[in-house]
Amino acid sequence: MSAPVTGGRHSRRTILALAAGAAGAAGVAATPGAADAHETPGEGWTGSWAAVPTTVPPGDPTVLSARTVRHVVHLSLGGDRLRVRLTNEFGTAPLVVGEVRVARRLGSGAATTTVPGTDRRVTFGGRGAVTVPAGAPMVSDPVALRVPDGSDLTVSIYLPGPTPVTTLAAFAFQENVVADGNVTAAARLTPVATVTQNLFLSGVSVRRHAPAIVAFGDSITNGANTRTNANHRWPDLLAARLRGAGLDRGVVNLGVSGNRLLHDPDPPAGSDAVAYAAYFGQSGLRRFDRDVLAQPGARHLIVLLGINDLGHPGTTAPASETVTAADLIGGHRQLIARARQAGMRVHGGTILPCQGDTFGFFSPENERKRREVNRWIREGGEYDGIADFDAVMRDPAQPLRLNPAYDSGDHLHPNDTGMAVMAAAVPLRFFRGHAS
Repeated sequence: MSAPVTGGRHSRRTILALAAGAAGAAGVAATPGAADAHETPGEGWTGSWAAVPTTVPPGDPTVLSARTVRHVVHLSLGGDRLRVRLTNEFGTAPLVVGEVRVARRLGSGAATTTVPGTDRRVTFGGRGAVTVPAGAPMVSDPVALRVPDGSDLTVSIYLPGPTPVTTLAAFAFQENVVADGNVTAAARLTPVATVTQNLFLSGVSVRRHAPAIVAFGDSITNGANTRTNANHRWPDLLAARLRGAGLDRGVVNLGVSGNRLLHDPDPPAGSDAVAYAAYFGQSGLRRFDRDVLAQPGARHLIVLLGINDLGHPGTTAPASETVTAADLIGGHRQLIARARQAGMRVHGGTILPCQGDTFGFFSPENERKRREVNRWIREGGEYDGIADFDAVMRDPAQPLRLNPAYDSGDHLHPNDTGMAVMAAAVPLRFFRGHAS
């Protein structure tokens, strides 16, 4: 969907209560020691945090040189070791990284300060510096650091030479910071810039014998219009519900603002969308293997895609890319088939209403298609389970619209309270049992 706007603020207590028993994990002492490049055969790894990499719009990219980028990532699941995944998947030249370090984050807000005694060097094949080939990711060696469930981790990446930012997740809803020099090990940084993007970083997994749940979607899953630094995206709040219920499950957010199931970004020449459509990411069908099947421990998939396929043609994409309900159902069937081939259980999320939206998505014809796709999701019997987001998010008095209490103001994206309602609409029974 289009670039997000700032949503309203809501009480954190209210948000977590609506998410039905969310609970943060108590602090756990860090394990001393440097990165450990050795693994025990058969040890389990589970995705705990993720961000979807995209390319950047045409034009001169931002260039960083002799700078440290410190990210903060909110871990859904903890463990006694972790691994970091870097990404240069849209780069056309090798990405030279001078050093990467991780630490527990101290405080809140921007990612500036770390917990004393938790700083660890990250290595790749035993080396601290790494060159990531163009078009490729790079997974680190295991790092000996005990991190609690629901905790925040900083990942500091030093870029020694002129580095064009060609691969990023554009909408992080988290303040990350840029500082001069190699200050990856500093307990506190003095930022020269603050960005709400994830640069060259796409995942953190933890050593844990637990399955991961993948939330696969667009800006509504990505967290558009939620409060920055609050971790109020519905997958975050689902992870909190799982922790409160005593279920050890990783939750990774693979939502991309503006993402479509069937088409890559294709802004009409000369339109405003040329300046931002690249951030919408490759189609769900195209990115599925990279983003979903590559997630460590992935056992469950929750799909919420389709509203942009309906709304973009004629707005930020050519009218020739107009899709039918049958087209969308066919795309969903592909996701189901490919996930099941990988041994995953697949759950469908119904598409939210959007009458009156500020992006021009709504039309009687698009509404007819939305209802047809939702009917198939609910009644088709092809998904293993249903999260009926439409049912809980619509206005009871005007069911083609979002409930005003859950509306961020653009009549398309939920606010923080709405995100909690969505998280509460995902049945936890999907994830219980030994096979889950």
